[in-house]
Amino acid sequence: MLIARSPVRISLAGGGTDLPAYYLRYGGAVINTAINRYFYVVLNVNDSDTLQITSSDYQTFYRHDRDSELMTDGSLSLPRAVLHHFGVTHGLSMFLASEIPPGTGLGSSSAVTVALVKAVSAACGWTMSKQEIAEEACHIELHKLGMPIGKQDQYASAFGGINYIEFQADRVQVTPLSLSHDTWQRLQRSLMLFFTGSSRNSAEILSKQSQSSKQDDAQVIAALHSVKALTAEVKVCLEQGKLDAFGELLDQNWQAKKRFAPGVSNERIDESYAQARACGASGGKITGAGGGGFLMLYCPEPHQGRVTEALGALGLQRMDFRFDLNGAQVLMNSGLQLDSPLAHVRHRTRLHRE
Repeated sequence: MLIARSPVRISLAGGGTDLPAYYLRYGGAVINTAINRYFYVVLNVNDSDTLQITSSDYQTFYRHDRDSELMTDGSLSLPRAVLHHFGVTHGLSMFLASEIPPGTGLGSSSAVTVALVKAVSAACGWTMSKQEIAEEACHIELHKLGMPIGKQDQYASAFGGINYIEFQADRVQVTPLSLSHDTWQRLQRSLMLFFTGSSRNSAEILSKQSQSSKQDDAQVIAALHSVKALTAEVKVCLEQGKLDAFGELLDQNWQAKKRFAPGVSNERIDESYAQARACGASGGKITGAGGGGFLMLYCPEPHQGRVTEALGALGLQRMDFRFDLNGAQVLMNSGLQLDSPLAHVRHRTRLHRE
């Protein structure tokens, strides 16, 4: 048996500039932190000619016979694409489970891919750096599956910690933020997450944003430029311990983000955010592409009780969390080993992909 996990993330600044439609032309930058809510992969080998995948989140099951082609469309496309990528065709049972509902804006889909890459590569005997894990996950999602997403989630999940991540046409640079222990602790205590009670498919919002970027929509490009500029300011505030100023920048970031595409916010989200601000939160935003999921807030501790009560009355539930420092990990491997010559060939001939 082999058990691996990867964390989800919250984006603190710059979300949207990590989409290829933007960063390939202008360069992107985000600040995010992994949190201690995880996606788990459990692998077991057997002597059969089949692959079997069970997902507790989607309550579904998939079985593949060795002699048939392993397709990557339809249900459970991510685990099927990862297995296809590594050339694993039989003799494996896979169980998938998450601590976070799908479609809630915490980067759970990419955490799935990162955990799968970590688990399957380890089972194949492939030693990969955090950078390589993130790059392979991006390749599988963006190129193999053609998903209309960005790159920040994969890097956040693979690396863990609080990072400033820069996206260029030829590279992705991950730089841990230099925070004092006091700032780290105060930031962790001052960030709040509230589940809005609704999940959403971010693909439509992200597709519209990407299309607007490609078409040089002046409003969308200006909003993305503004968000990228704010990311540099957020980095300075956090590293200097100016957390109240960071909270105000979060509000500016949210106002700009709402101009990315229709559906980023809605009346219920706007009402909840306004109520939180009235009760003492200084800034925040919807996690992920928008439209639902979790509302993230920066709120000084003395006001958190009032905010929690007010949003609870509106039907939002608070989720406690802590920062994750480790990123993707193999928690246990009792000697599980997969025979996949294709994986080793890919490891030796790997090229940088964009």
